[in-house]
Amino acid sequence: MSPPVVSWTQARRVATAIAGAGEGLVSYERDALDADLAELTALAEVLVERETGLRSAAGPARARVVDRVGWVEVNLASFQRLLRPLEDRLAAARSRPGRLALPPGLEAAASGVQVGVLLAWMSRRVLGQYDQLLVEDDCPDQQDFVYYVGPNIVELERRYGFPPRELRLWLALHEVTHRAQFTGVPWMRDHFLSLVSRTLAGVDPDPRRLLESLRRLVADLRAGERPLDEGGLLAALATPEQRATIQEIGGLMSLLEGHGDIVMDRAARDRVPNADRFSAALRQRRRQRGATRVLSSLVGLDAKMRQYEQGEDFVREVESVGGRELFDRVWEAPEWLPSLPEIRQPRRWLERAGVTVPAAG
Repeated sequence: MSPPVVSWTQARRVATAIAGAGEGLVSYERDALDADLAELTALAEVLVERETGLRSAAGPARARVVDRVGWVEVNLASFQRLLRPLEDRLAAARSRPGRLALPPGLEAAASGVQVGVLLAWMSRRVLGQYDQLLVEDDCPDQQDFVYYVGPNIVELERRYGFPPRELRLWLALHEVTHRAQFTGVPWMRDHFLSLVSRTLAGVDPDPRRLLESLRRLVADLRAGERPLDEGGLLAALATPEQRATIQEIGGLMSLLEGHGDIVMDRAARDRVPNADRFSAALRQRRRQRGATRVLSSLVGLDAKMRQYEQGEDFVREVESVGGRELFDRVWEAPEWLPSLPEIRQPRRWLERAGVTVPAAG
């Protein structure tokens, strides 16, 4: 049997060692988080449906509070599911004549360390997550949760003196909106997974190609270009075909996140008086320095933040022309999703939708 391409045991060991469980929560704090987020996730679902018209076909939303290690475990399962086809291809490529490679065991351990470090870093930043990748046909009772990283939420509340129930409802609104997008739009999840699969299908398992791509990346950086601005290291090293798909994913995620932020703010308008404070604190939290900023750039989070803002602008501009009825056209079919250029220039999408937009000025 061929050794795995990624040592998931090593990834788990590294991630849990670095992430830790977070600051310990005493039992009453954990009980309060569980109770609050169960209640507020259900309330958020009602508010999101009222605001968007999207109704989940998967039944009521369920909250699950985890610590950082628990979040790592959830995402390791997602990574394994997502990378399964790629692992099969990479394992087969080991037998290619003249292939430059590490010994299989060392290669798997090195990949495991990389995955573990990335997950550990992210586990300290994530507050909530709806994981559309983890949903499978088997074990439905253990699927389709809205996850909340308890220590990170409590740490944020303590640091800024935020009212806990307000912040928790505000966070629940954002994550439940994502669940509504993926379970209330019948084709959305399959479309998203097809884009991810297409990107991974284009990965060349030959390390020589990777080295060539890295050399081009370094040359671009030395020439003063910013190749990491459009999606981090993955986009910078991608083939032209992969870049086209990555742009599709970028446009979709920009739309979903921008829409999520707008729905969160609108649904919270009468119930979360401190929403502006929460937004300001999270923007400050996203601005990183030093090594953390470098890692954000490499994994594409800097580009991601810009795309979220552009997604909000797209939603607002479309609604300013035709209201929610016009914007809701994006949920009709994948063909109506805006491309990344259309996200950045909403007039292009409006023209494609047959809407005449008066010239500016």
